[in-house]
Amino acid sequence: MKRLHLSVLSATCIFLLFPTLSDAWFDETHVAIAKAAGYSKWFNAVGPDMIRVKMGPKEGHNHFVNNSRGTSVTADMVMEQVKKYNTVDSYGHLYGAIIGLVRSYIKDKNEGEYPEYHLAFCAHYVADLSQPLHNIEYNAFNQKYHKDIDGIINDEVLENLDKIKIYPIRIGSEKELAKQIARIANLSMALGYRLEDENRILTKEEAYQQIGHSASLFKGILEYVKEAN
Repeated sequence: MKRLHLSVLSATCIFLLFPTLSDAWFDETHVAIAKAAGYSKWFNAVGPDMIRVKMGPKEGHNHFVNNSRGTSVTADMVMEQVKKYNTVDSYGHLYGAIIGLVRSYIKDKNEGEYPEYHLAFCAHYVADLSQPLHNIEYNAFNQKYHKDIDGIINDEVLENLDKIKIYPIRIGSEKELAKQIARIANLSMALGYRLEDENRILTKEEAYQQIGHSASLFKGILEYVKEAN
């Protein structure tokens, strides 16, 4: 157990020193998810990774959650992370960051401010939610295969938007949004640990299924914020 704890600690230290290791899907995949969801400003979806290069951990820790094996993500857990948005926290707080951005968008819209950049960040983080390795511990397996999984469909995805299957997600409240985030997080985490157990990378079919979850959720968020006051 002591050796395992040291391994996890070492991985965390590596991430703190080199936050750019936390890429989640490459640019074209992020853009494809935003386009499939019907986001008119899909071209902004890559912005958070550009900013993360400059800001380091303060921005980078919004992109992942280091869930240990056996974790069950709940809506309460999602809501608890909101206060950590844009803070340095090696455990990560991707789920709360999504909620925080939706709140910021609604607030700025209601105050007559330009709110669109909040949605651009939200599009990016919702895409990160379906990358399996952004929902499991940043261990040796994660480090070895992270880049390969990020780019598994990147070169082809913009020509294959029809492969991104959208299903209806109706969001009527922040609590319902938290439940949907938790649902997709658990699906992604289960797949991530299955990949580790089988010592393999994601297949293209699995990747399209995963980003379909993100595109469907973001489409639901777009409809929710349009109606929110």
